[in-house]
Amino acid sequence: MAETLDATDLQILKTLQKNAKLTTKELAEIVNLTPTPVFERQRRLERNGYIKKYVAILDPDKLNKGLLVFCKVKLKQINHEIADAFTRRIQRIPEVTECYNTSGSYDYLLKVRVADMKQYQEFVLTKLGDIDSVASIESTFVMSEVKQNYGINI
Repeated sequence: MAETLDATDLQILKTLQKNAKLTTKELAEIVNLTPTPVFERQRRLERNGYIKKYVAILDPDKLNKGLLVFCKVKLKQINHEIADAFTRRIQRIPEVTECYNTSGSYDYLLKVRVADMKQYQEFVLTKLGDIDSVASIESTFVMSEVKQNYGINI
């Protein structure tokens, strides 16, 4: 049976999505509780998988990874063995920051971060090109990021 979250749990989650660096004391002030119950609630939310991990969101331009590409991949054939082999390979490619198995004309959607077009070309030729099961790829280059929200609307 699924756990029911109360309003305070949801407020903790919403607040941490905005700023995961808050101390327990600061978080407690925001949700109007003392630090001990907030600490216990936060640990329970982590333990039960509501909070997967805490990360820092980096500026790709400052790290010379300013080109964002969505790459749609179609495999020649798909079954469990081929899909598993493909996803294992993708897991090892650092330029791929996200990978989704999709329905429709393509089997996978990759989010790729590289420095520039030359580096993307090298990625396509040497990384994706080395995967035998890939039949085709279609690249969509991001000109500007209009909205970027890492949180879930709760």
